[in-house]
Amino acid sequence: MIRLGVGLAIVLASLPMAASAASPDMVGEVVVTAEKRDYNPNATPHVTFVRRADNLITEVNVVCDTRDPKQRREELKATLLGMIKGAGPGSQIEMGVGDQVIGRFDPSMLDAVIEPDNKVDTSRATVVVKTHIMASDTFDSATGRITAFIEHTPKVGRSEVLREKEWSLTIINPEQYRATILTRIADDARATASAFGAGYGVSVDGLQRPIDWYQSGPLDLALFVSYKLTVVPLPH
Repeated sequence: MIRLGVGLAIVLASLPMAASAASPDMVGEVVVTAEKRDYNPNATPHVTFVRRADNLITEVNVVCDTRDPKQRREELKATLLGMIKGAGPGSQIEMGVGDQVIGRFDPSMLDAVIEPDNKVDTSRATVVVKTHIMASDTFDSATGRITAFIEHTPKVGRSEVLREKEWSLTIINPEQYRATILTRIADDARATASAFGAGYGVSVDGLQRPIDWYQSGPLDLALFVSYKLTVVPLPH
């Protein structure tokens, strides 16, 4: 718990609990899941940090039902390799793999992602297609880049590229924004203490918690720490 009175400053670097290491699932490129999007902004702390998500992503299934297993695998690999090449520099598209945390998809992983489908004589590979979200982007422009990429991907043999899931947002290393959020919390705490006069201060609890977020717009996220601020009388 941190106590703050009128005229006192919080030095963020002196708060070891507020600078705790990120949990393993908060490192790397993290998917904003449906569960995260369901957060009620009215139930979160007052202080948030709103920013654009880093990438828009969607999961696709690359499927092939060529009867011969060897030929089917080769057709799938050729289609996947074409997607990797098509997502090269200048395309504004990247390929990835993963569920909660997205990793890079490269040619060395072709065999690893191919698996039997539920249908007889059919195989599939599940991969992620993503595009970086720019300041000028709208939801339509960002999704349009991915849609066009899927449509223009050469499908080898009997391969198909099917977008199976909803659009999702990602954020890279959310814990990097901790200092910004804590600075805003400290500023708000000082303002709150000042509003109640010289005889009162505030206590702030929960700053050791990890960064959390909810989707605040089609391409935007509100990052926050689930802290609790309480007005308290200062000791005489």
